[in-house]
Amino acid sequence: MARSKEFDKEQALDAAIDVFREHGFEGTSTDMLIKSMKIGRQSLYDTFGDKWDLYRSSVERYAMAETSAHIETLRSEVRAVEGIRAMVGRVVAEANKACLGVGSICEFGQTRPDLIVVNQVADRRLKEVMRQRIAEAQAAGDLSLESSPAETAEFLIASFAGIRIAARGGADFAQLESLGRLALRAVR
Repeated sequence: MARSKEFDKEQALDAAIDVFREHGFEGTSTDMLIKSMKIGRQSLYDTFGDKWDLYRSSVERYAMAETSAHIETLRSEVRAVEGIRAMVGRVVAEANKACLGVGSICEFGQTRPDLIVVNQVADRRLKEVMRQRIAEAQAAGDLSLESSPAETAEFLIASFAGIRIAARGGADFAQLESLGRLALRAVR
């Protein structure tokens, strides 16, 4: 009789996300994963597939959660510009934790079609809400009309990646806050 799995799949996946966030795909060994996930090697393969399957599942779960958190923050304020400011603040506050989304793009670029799909789904979902909130802020006179909502959303997302990379490179919190302020100033 087969033994039932004695671990929480979601907790194990969250532990894998933490390892992949810090070390990337290539820098992560199976031993690192099973130690962090607190599961056996066979359970890893039986439940999640190979290392790539686990990585893709980790990026997908991370992207869904991070996108949802951004959207919730964007919608957390009545005034759209305040929601945008809150989202920038969230990125700055969380920048010391490696971003699996940025890491996956830096590591693989456009070379893995299954990963591209995961990142595109999250990207489209977030940008749709960002464009709406940016358009609201522009209509209220709080953001410049010089750039379209789509262009402004692209700029802010690129700024978020830059803030996160700066944090990985050793920028302190004051420097990250400054980058966030400059990004907001650029769209006002």
